[in-house]
Amino acid sequence: MLKRQKKKESKIQWKTFYKAVFALVIPMALQNLINVGVTATDVVMLGRVGEKVLSGASLAGQIQYIMTLFLFGLTSGATVLTAQYWGKGDRRTIEKILALGIKASLMVTAVFMIAALTVPGLLMKIFTNDPQVIAEGVKYLRIVAWSYILIGITQVYLYTMRSVERVMIATVVYLCSLICNIILNSVFIFGLLGFPAMGIQGAALATLISRCLELLLVFLYARFYNREIRVRARYLLHTEKVLIRDFLVYSIPVVLNEVMWGFGTSANTAVLGHLGSAAIAANSVAQVARQLATVVAFGLSNATAIYLGKTIGEQKMELAKACSRRFIVLSVVMGLAGGLLILAATPLAVSALSLTAQAKEYLKIMFLVMSYFVVAQAYNTTMVVGIFRAGGDTRFGLILDVSTMWGCSILLGALAAFVWKWSVPAVYVLLMSDELIKVPVTTIRYRKYIWLRNVTRSEIQ
Repeated sequence: MLKRQKKKESKIQWKTFYKAVFALVIPMALQNLINVGVTATDVVMLGRVGEKVLSGASLAGQIQYIMTLFLFGLTSGATVLTAQYWGKGDRRTIEKILALGIKASLMVTAVFMIAALTVPGLLMKIFTNDPQVIAEGVKYLRIVAWSYILIGITQVYLYTMRSVERVMIATVVYLCSLICNIILNSVFIFGLLGFPAMGIQGAALATLISRCLELLLVFLYARFYNREIRVRARYLLHTEKVLIRDFLVYSIPVVLNEVMWGFGTSANTAVLGHLGSAAIAANSVAQVARQLATVVAFGLSNATAIYLGKTIGEQKMELAKACSRRFIVLSVVMGLAGGLLILAATPLAVSALSLTAQAKEYLKIMFLVMSYFVVAQAYNTTMVVGIFRAGGDTRFGLILDVSTMWGCSILLGALAAFVWKWSVPAVYVLLMSDELIKVPVTTIRYRKYIWLRNVTRSEIQ
């Protein structure tokens, strides 16, 4: 059987495969890097203002983070359909799915915006009991909340374009946004060019203006350049029930999966948030380091979903199996590269930021933990977000994250922090243990090939 498999794979044009994959991975990795750059800019600049300000912005950012998980769930669920319909060549149905995604995103982001504007203090208390940190976070939320709806529309449109292999537009949009954010952060936070020094409120205002620029660029692209996949008013007003059902069947498990995973990471932040501002500040930097180290791996997982989804939509099942094995190897390579990057960046991060001595000690240990965490995360993300979702296997990720995070790492971490009274580093190791637990489980699931299914319909009127 192994010989037969190798014989089949020898007929595949792997040069063409790698060329197509990296044409997707590189722009999406740049997009992920740019998105992390927006967060990193706030961390670096606010880190120079003070530890309380940095902690306030970091914890306030958890609200948007949870919201974007809802959006990522919606867009990832839509990608299951759009990538396969793209392989099938059905552009009309893709336009209907895009309209559904926009409508869903408007509902989600409106809820988060209203909550952040009306009860910002209550939201901040979820993550910390430090009154100074809460006060700074409230200042940030009252401005940045107005950008939430803009984020929703932009993200749904750009993610849909990615799933039909139009990946460069998102890179251009997010790069322009990053440049805008860096310039305005410098001006508003520190009071350059005659503007008053606004501190954390300046960071929030810079973010809001950058999000407005993103939406403007998306509108111009959709209106004047993209003639292939359009945003049509009639699909925004009406969509067939059968397509709505398909959208919900594949999107809801992904939304729940991303939200439960996001709540899990926020629960980690909340546990550490009650262990002091030094733990909060160190974790803020460690999370940015993790995001930077996984930009290529996450780009790979998205490319996997798009490439395999299109291949399955074309009814090339054996090719999908062969390509999935190559994606797994690439994920391990990307994970190892990310882990080494974190280890190499540790001395720079410790010396560059104005943190207390205790926070710097925490940071060293957190970076060490992250160096192996990102390897497992790259592997699992390529499996769950890339391979499994490409074939419509969206429920497995939900079950996996609920069981490993909430049933293991968060439970043990919370017990260690509040019952057993363990040290911050020991608590952190437990909180970051879930990705290691997932590795054998995702491997077993992959080998069963349950995920390999065509989910398109023959015709949608």
